[in-house]
Amino acid sequence: MTKTQAWGVERIPDQAGRLFVVTGANSGLGLATTRAVARRGGRVILAVRDEAKGRRAVAEITAEQPGATLEVRRLDLADLDSVRAFAERLRSDGLRPDVLVNNAGVLAPPRTLSAQGHELQFAANHLGHFALTGLLLDLLAEGADPRVVTVSSANHRQGRISFEDLAGERTYSPMGHYNQSKLANAVFGWELHRRLAAAGSPVRSLLAHPGYAATNIQAGSVGPVKLLFGRLLIPLAQAPDRGALPQLFAATAPEAVGGQFIGPGGMGELRGAPKAVRLAPRAVDAETGRRLWELSERLTEVRFGLPAAL
Repeated sequence: MTKTQAWGVERIPDQAGRLFVVTGANSGLGLATTRAVARRGGRVILAVRDEAKGRRAVAEITAEQPGATLEVRRLDLADLDSVRAFAERLRSDGLRPDVLVNNAGVLAPPRTLSAQGHELQFAANHLGHFALTGLLLDLLAEGADPRVVTVSSANHRQGRISFEDLAGERTYSPMGHYNQSKLANAVFGWELHRRLAAAGSPVRSLLAHPGYAATNIQAGSVGPVKLLFGRLLIPLAQAPDRGALPQLFAATAPEAVGGQFIGPGGMGELRGAPKAVRLAPRAVDAETGRRLWELSERLTEVRFGLPAAL
């Protein structure tokens, strides 16, 4: 990748005629992504769990950009029935997204189960996005410069996928299960890239992480995690519009390459202009990718129709 140190929102190409679906678009990185894409003429569907918050986000953006083309649609990523309903409505309305930004996330809540009985962070951060991507993949393949951008975290490097205890029935750690879900994001994004490339698909799969950004993701967290990320470290965090730069680069930059993991280029990948950074070895391990893929298809009952990459 060249010249990424200077890359900023002013370098986003014209997005007129392109449709983006951004999960968790009502606040934080999702709101910053939506605002930047809308400013360059892109149409954005704000896929949000709370429609009232989504409408407030739309009002905020349109106050600054009266011509912005935005729509709020309900999506609860922790509920696979909601994911299916969202995808089916897009299809029945004849909408064909060009870019899917898998942005929404949950951080370190008390142990909670999803509607289908999965641990909440694994359900919302990984399984919901896995299912949504699979359900929209054929529509994306018909799009203009189609991309799937999955937002992971530098924390994926600390994660382990406990295939024998995914739901934390035996041992639950709020931060440990967050790291597990972010590793699952990384494994999925890389495995999707491998399978799309093997199939000759026009869709590109990229990964991104924001570094340390001041968002409200810690709102549902508990104990030391909430104190640390919600108060003590906030002065060190970059603003959401800076934290969103890696996913914006992945979603819009012509020079972005499938399979890349884009993060901040500054010290410790905490802040700075976007650049390609490394994935943990376990994130690109072929056996882990195959195992998580097959498990995710079984748990979501969503099949991508993509052959396993050799």
